[in-house]
Amino acid sequence: MTPADWAALAVIFFAASCLQAGIGFGMGMLAAPFIALIDPALLPATVIIMSILLTSIVTVAEKDSLDLRGAGWALVGRVPGSVAGALLVTVMAPAVLSWVVVATVVTGVVFSLRGWAPKVTRWSQIVAGAASGVMGTTTSIGGAPMAIIWQGSDSARLRGTLSAFLLVGSIISFGLLLAFGAVAPQTWTVVLWMVPVVLLGFVASRFITPHLDKTRTKRLALGASLLGCALLVATQLVQLLG
Repeated sequence: MTPADWAALAVIFFAASCLQAGIGFGMGMLAAPFIALIDPALLPATVIIMSILLTSIVTVAEKDSLDLRGAGWALVGRVPGSVAGALLVTVMAPAVLSWVVVATVVTGVVFSLRGWAPKVTRWSQIVAGAASGVMGTTTSIGGAPMAIIWQGSDSARLRGTLSAFLLVGSIISFGLLLAFGAVAPQTWTVVLWMVPVVLLGFVASRFITPHLDKTRTKRLALGASLLGCALLVATQLVQLLG
């Protein structure tokens, strides 16, 4: 990669880390489309590894606000969803997976903006966890289903619970990608260089979180979901036209 590529990656990971640490998810949605333009081989493993680092930190920082029971039920769905996602990576074209993710997320966000709030039950969390597993393993964009299902939570609880869920889910996804041989060698070099950037993103987020109440967090979470979809669509169009 060129020096310009490295600089772009640093900016991308800083912004994505700040977003994820601020609302509990968003790293994959913001970073993945840009990384795909720089080096598609870095996806989804690079984002998943950096997510493991960041969600570990946020989970510890927000440990007093965790909903462990809710995260646990979501993980029941995440495991089979991650296995299905790892299999899809090996058999389905990335473009097809991307469009499926976009359609799923946009549908959920539109319904949410129109006042629909899914009832948080054991089964709804399991289903959302499964969707997160498929999407997170195939495209590294796995936070949106959980943000939609937990949109009524206060900001600290959303950050903490999402981070705990995504931490375990990301570890599962990464292990499966390793098992299926879907981690490119250059991934490790990028990870080593981007660790300080991600840590700076977390520090920057601490100046933002005090200003996020429940309403602002919900709007930011849904907005981040739509932004991630828009960037994913733009990436696919650029690759199609190029």
